[in-house]
Amino acid sequence: MEKTSLALRLLKTCARGSCRETRLSRVCARRSLGTKFYSTRASTAESQAKPNLPLWTTSRALLLAGALASIGYAVGVNDAGSHADELMPRKPKPPTYASKIELEKAITELRDLLGEDAISTDDENLKAHGYSEWSSINIDQLPVAVAYPKSTEEVAHIAKIASKYRVPMVPYSGGSSLEANFAAPFGGFSIDFTFMDQILAIHADDMDVVVQPSVQWMELNDKLKHTGLFFPVDPGPSAKIGGMVGTSCSGTNAFRYGTMKDWVINLTVVLPDGRIIKTRRRPRKTSAGYNLTGLFVGAEGTLGIVTEATLKLAVIPQETKVAVVTFPTIRDAAAAAMQIIRAGVPVAAMEIMDDVQMSVINRAGGTNRTWKEVPTIFFKFSGTTAGVKDNIKITTQIAKTNRAGDFIYAKDDREAHDLWKARKDSLWSMLSLRREGDEVWSTDVAVPISRLPDIVEITKKEVDDLGLFASVLGHIGDGNFHTSVLYNRNDPQEREQVERVVHNMVDRALDMEGTCTGEHGIGLGKKQSLVDELGVETIGVMQTLKRSLDPHWLMNPGKIFDAEGVENTKSQPEATAASTLARPADK
Repeated sequence: MEKTSLALRLLKTCARGSCRETRLSRVCARRSLGTKFYSTRASTAESQAKPNLPLWTTSRALLLAGALASIGYAVGVNDAGSHADELMPRKPKPPTYASKIELEKAITELRDLLGEDAISTDDENLKAHGYSEWSSINIDQLPVAVAYPKSTEEVAHIAKIASKYRVPMVPYSGGSSLEANFAAPFGGFSIDFTFMDQILAIHADDMDVVVQPSVQWMELNDKLKHTGLFFPVDPGPSAKIGGMVGTSCSGTNAFRYGTMKDWVINLTVVLPDGRIIKTRRRPRKTSAGYNLTGLFVGAEGTLGIVTEATLKLAVIPQETKVAVVTFPTIRDAAAAAMQIIRAGVPVAAMEIMDDVQMSVINRAGGTNRTWKEVPTIFFKFSGTTAGVKDNIKITTQIAKTNRAGDFIYAKDDREAHDLWKARKDSLWSMLSLRREGDEVWSTDVAVPISRLPDIVEITKKEVDDLGLFASVLGHIGDGNFHTSVLYNRNDPQEREQVERVVHNMVDRALDMEGTCTGEHGIGLGKKQSLVDELGVETIGVMQTLKRSLDPHWLMNPGKIFDAEGVENTKSQPEATAASTLARPADK
């Protein structure tokens, strides 16, 4: 109404400026305003009183055009003013987290609800939950408290209180991740699942098991032996199910059995506001609704907290054999691996270690033999006795055509364990070589199998040219490899060189249509690499999913990607003053 009145006033002013304005002009103007009318003819009296002039004269046309232009301008200005906020681009605001007072209230409420022992603010405990000696990145900020729930319901209570006061929540199970996946860049609560370590149900006939997040995979397999079943995903020995789900990890068995995402049937998840959901039921297959299980596997705790997992199990093979063989070069080893794959040999595992890594194993002294310090493939064969025998024969023949050395075969289970231990303890072997001030930067990428020798050779040359000490090992059967670089953290130049090597390796992997991480996850360390790999639009879809479930950005913030309004994408995201959590006094 206000816009129409303004336009009519302008029209009347223009009309008074000319005695020759006719009713038709007013009608046209009203028509442009949407005013209802019934006749366009002048009254009889008017037509008799005025001379018979042409309907349109230059002056009339100019007058009408001026009037309509004035009306349009007035309405347009009024419109623009009323919608200025909508038209102006808004800069996203970073998340705002709890103040010190709010944080203290949250801790008090948790202690009242869960008991004094369920919450810790001990300095050493906080450091243990925010710092890792084998992580590629460590930051100064630590969690401000560690919560120890004993059930899904207690996790839900923690989430409700944290949501009420806007306190970040960071899940913690094994603490063995390598990309600062459990670091606390915004402080908040570390939720430690130490007391949620139970196997809740074993369904041997259905070949599945229900576990809590702090169950360690090797202990799980010990408990499953009597059933004739096992859980085949085998990352580092200290890994636990919660972190394995969070990073969608894999291990040496990935070539035969796949990765974590292939073995999770369903999850119980606590959402940021404390709601509890189950992603699906227990059958092996379903086409009912969205694949929420897949959404949470690999999300690193950024969408919700996993408190239970139902996992598939496999039958323990009738026989398992381990063999080790050397090659003169990485390229020879890779050629043999590709031919074995193309031949359809069902190898259970096929792992490679370069000359440097074999030297590291010798220097660490963790095995009962001295190894040749050349590229080496560790094979695992499993199945029926006859099948294993045939597979070893074919593999040996293919390896020999690619300049392989002599095979070492484990004579019994004990020797097989000792041989395989060299591969499983590879990172710990490198860590054992550290001197005062040394750190190990361990990271991974994956490329199409045919490109593996290319990226390994280029990376090793760059490392050698810079004078760095680094080893290469990996899952040669699926193109995923790891580099571990030993460096002095007190030498800024050396640290910069290591960063350059890692970033160049990631860039090469992406150029080869690979990925910035095959199994470690993104964490804090590879956020920009993820943008480079997937693109801004794809990250935007992920951010939309995150925002819909976690509008206040409370679940493991700063991991995988940053919130809108947070510009630092490298290590420790910048926070507003209101979101910096101060340590409360111990109680």
